[in-house]
Amino acid sequence: MNYYEIGQRIRKIRKAHGLSQEELAERINISTTHMSHIETGSTKLSLPVLVDLASVLNVRVDDLLYDSPIAPTGRALEEILTIIDSCTPQEAKVIADVVKATKLSMDKYL
Repeated sequence: MNYYEIGQRIRKIRKAHGLSQEELAERINISTTHMSHIETGSTKLSLPVLVDLASVLNVRVDDLLYDSPIAPTGRALEEILTIIDSCTPQEAKVIADVVKATKLSMDKYL
């Protein structure tokens, strides 16, 4: 396991969320120094810290561990759910149908 690469993924996602090391460290109850060491790969991070990081950064633990494109599931999914929460059941069904049709079309043509 390459802790430097994991740390760099955490750093990239943290910056994409507009958070400083200090802000992220505070949110997961670790020191800023420890957060810095995690991002540079100087220290191994514990499972609870890894889970807390994923939760605060709104990504899957896999997104932190493995080099894969960062899915926009975090903010995009949150935004979609907020919209759907304000819909009637009929409106939510229409939105679901539109999303399904769009995805099928993208799979076919992209």
